[in-house]
Amino acid sequence: MARIAGVDIPDKKRGEIALTYIFGIGRSLSRTILAKAGVSVDKKAGEWNDEESTAIRNVISSEYKTEGPLRSEIQLNIKRLMDIGCYRGLRHRKGLPLRGQKTKNNSRTRKGKRKTVANKKKATK
Repeated sequence: MARIAGVDIPDKKRGEIALTYIFGIGRSLSRTILAKAGVSVDKKAGEWNDEESTAIRNVISSEYKTEGPLRSEIQLNIKRLMDIGCYRGLRHRKGLPLRGQKTKNNSRTRKGKRKTVANKKKATK
């Protein structure tokens, strides 16, 4: 297994797919990285020699923010939104969806497990 940016890259996957295991790298960015490093997209990660893996490692570390620094930057951006009290920050604070989705029926991922609210009993005369 190759280790790039603190992540074990699977050997049996194509290079294009293997690089997506790194947080912050998707399919299109992985193609770009492999092109800059001069490695074939179809070559499996286990077939990379030392020069190729070093070239990929250098391209990623010099040009892109991945893993820990990227996660911390995202967290700082969310914290900034919450501190200034904008709409998106308030939605983050309340744990509700941010991008205009309806919340009457859906949004269980953000809201969590259902909390049943009991009805008031009508007073009998």
